[in-house]
Amino acid sequence: MAQVVAVHGVGQQLLGEQSLHQRWQPALLDGLRRAGGPELALDGLAMGFYGDLFRPPGTMLAAGDPPYGAADVAEGLEQELLFAWWRAAAEVDERVVPPDAGGRTLARAPRSVQAALRALAGSRFFSELALRAMVFDLKQVSRYLTDHQLRSAARERVTALIGADTRVVVGHSLGSVVAYEALCALPGHGVRALVTLGSPLGIPMIFDRLQPEPGRWPGVPTWTNVADAGDVVALVKDLRPAFGPRLRSALVHNGSHAHDATAYLTSELTGAAIAEALDGA
Repeated sequence: MAQVVAVHGVGQQLLGEQSLHQRWQPALLDGLRRAGGPELALDGLAMGFYGDLFRPPGTMLAAGDPPYGAADVAEGLEQELLFAWWRAAAEVDERVVPPDAGGRTLARAPRSVQAALRALAGSRFFSELALRAMVFDLKQVSRYLTDHQLRSAARERVTALIGADTRVVVGHSLGSVVAYEALCALPGHGVRALVTLGSPLGIPMIFDRLQPEPGRWPGVPTWTNVADAGDVVALVKDLRPAFGPRLRSALVHNGSHAHDATAYLTSELTGAAIAEALDGA
């Protein structure tokens, strides 16, 4: 079994284990090198891939994501998360008009949904993401939290990779939720460290839906959460109030790629958190 198990985030449904491994491995090695950590063998990293669970069944003429629009953002969790992203983007990007500007309220859906999508499309954070992809990402988070069969399948992809040699589990974005729940589902595992990157675990509408219950410690000696100040997905940067003072929180600077997994992985702080567990192997 690999020493490091990685779990990707949303929007990877068109990729696979090998293509993501090729992106993550060099970045992870760079982070380890920045931190003066040990070398990692080529087979030392395994990718817990679950993106295909969200890929719509294709036909000979179909391609890409479904043509989602504002009307497809469902009431409840999806709209709540969208508005949370909008507020967070407005706080870190002067180009984004805040939700309450001009006395506007968030109660006027679907107009408010359209306004949120327009505002986010003009932000630095979401500018490269097409509207349908933004809605598709919302739906991936929503489906993971509400579709029991998909949720179980995603977690099983990760737990199947965790063995006696596994020392670190690294989860990015929604993958941090999958990684956290997978470890909680494996009592007595020997994983030394959980490293979460750009994690939405502290967002109330996600935290309250965690399984087996919110706030459980995932059975690791160390848990390091790394966030960029401009990362809208990592809306709550400090997870200690939610999961306890043992958790270590770190802030990094990823530039214009605030939520990018490889930018997080090349950080010295991320490398140090991974290296600490590997050195103790």
